[in-house]
Amino acid sequence: MLKAHTKDTQSQINPDKAIEILKEGNERFVKNLKAERNLLEQVQDTTMGQFPFATVLSCMDSRTSVELIFDQGIGDIFSIRVAGNVVNEDVLGSMEYGCKAVGTRIVLVLGHTKCGAVAGACDHFEMGNLTSLLKKIEPAMERAETSGEKNGQNVDYVNEVVKKNVEVVIEQIRDKSPIVDDLEKSGDIKIVGAIYDVDNGKVTWL
Repeated sequence: MLKAHTKDTQSQINPDKAIEILKEGNERFVKNLKAERNLLEQVQDTTMGQFPFATVLSCMDSRTSVELIFDQGIGDIFSIRVAGNVVNEDVLGSMEYGCKAVGTRIVLVLGHTKCGAVAGACDHFEMGNLTSLLKKIEPAMERAETSGEKNGQNVDYVNEVVKKNVEVVIEQIRDKSPIVDDLEKSGDIKIVGAIYDVDNGKVTWL
């Protein structure tokens, strides 16, 4: 039965092992299997502290709960969720806290197919504060190529923008957070990207 991570078990996980843990978890999820764990016991085990091994930035989409799709438990993941998995100072600060202060081994930027935020950006949708959020996806739109129309109805184009957006966000993390960038350069962490497929539950690593 899997236990909640302790300071000791967290210290034994390097970036490559952290990625392996998430890959194995997603394989279980796709096969409709679950690792044996007692979540209430993990609640009790983490009352005095937490030692997660991964920081994950994902979309707020209700289909993309990272603890579920990676089959992880209480205290395993710092989960940052915002429409379109974009970054701002708050997101970067959360990543810095997770990696530098608490000791997570990877920063994963997780996009997903058929992303509504990306489709909205492709259609230049405007509504209140959402307008400025969707504009953060425009750099990815500029990089994406398609043989069809560049709009939110073209699923292939939307999915291409999703991929480019993950790449752009990773670049922005490195550029705008010297703390996270230095941790990666020193080998303490890795910044990686992946795409979750809402049709089959599978995560493809970039």
